[in-house]
Amino acid sequence: MPGAFGLNAGVLPSPGLTYENMEVNYDTSTLNDPSGKAINPKPNLNLWVVENWFIYMTNAKFLGGHIGFVAIIPMIANASIDLSQLNKTGTTWGLSDTWLQPLTLGWHLKRADTWVGDAFFVPIGRYSPGALNNTGTGYFGNHLVSGTTVYLSKNKGTSANLFSDWEVHGPRQGTNGTYKTPGQAFTDEWGFGQALPLKKDMSALAQLGVIGYDQWQVTNNGGTFPVSGPLGNVIILPASAIPHYSVHAVGGQGNIILPTKNLLLFFKYEHEYSAYAHTLGNTMVFGGSWTLKIPK
Repeated sequence: MPGAFGLNAGVLPSPGLTYENMEVNYDTSTLNDPSGKAINPKPNLNLWVVENWFIYMTNAKFLGGHIGFVAIIPMIANASIDLSQLNKTGTTWGLSDTWLQPLTLGWHLKRADTWVGDAFFVPIGRYSPGALNNTGTGYFGNHLVSGTTVYLSKNKGTSANLFSDWEVHGPRQGTNGTYKTPGQAFTDEWGFGQALPLKKDMSALAQLGVIGYDQWQVTNNGGTFPVSGPLGNVIILPASAIPHYSVHAVGGQGNIILPTKNLLLFFKYEHEYSAYAHTLGNTMVFGGSWTLKIPK
């Protein structure tokens, strides 16, 4: 789900343990066909996810960059994570698939902050083919990710930001004995922001900006999937026949930064203005992060 990044996409926390609580809400009542036109019946999806981020940055360096580790443990608070159930009703909650990022390298440059990482998407959430209460996707994934923040002003108050994610998926079981491997996808999340002091001693800052995201499926699906035949029978088709999807969004972000308390509060809202073979909706994200400097 895009929307986690925006402003400060290339900024990693200071060395120590950081906890971040991120609430993600995605709602939609539109499903577009491959030509970008809405189809009927209209879906009704309101997906709420509570993400718990644990980031540990060390003082150790490799290739000049600080070494860090990331784990994201999400909880599905409402609705099924399986978007194939858009036209059915079902409400559920529980532990979802977990993001483990054992390798992160971050560099602090004179006019930029940047990092790269490799992460695994582990399917520990509940998944049963065709179920309405899935909290997991049913497949493993690998994500090659990066983030960059370039400071456009000397005091670093004005910034341009870019996050990217290339994801590769494993197979998952479908109904009627089928298996499908979702196609690879590329996501970028971008933002332009301006920080303003709320206090003269810089102990409190506000940051406002324009953000957005783009996501494309870049390879064909693998495996097979079932469809209902004209006589009520089941026909097995190649998953490569499913069209590639894409979605694009734009919105805004506001942050409150308290540097002396190692605290950040954020709110983001992004409207999807274009989608092909994909839902068209709105993403709202809010939460906060706190860094405990260990060692100081």
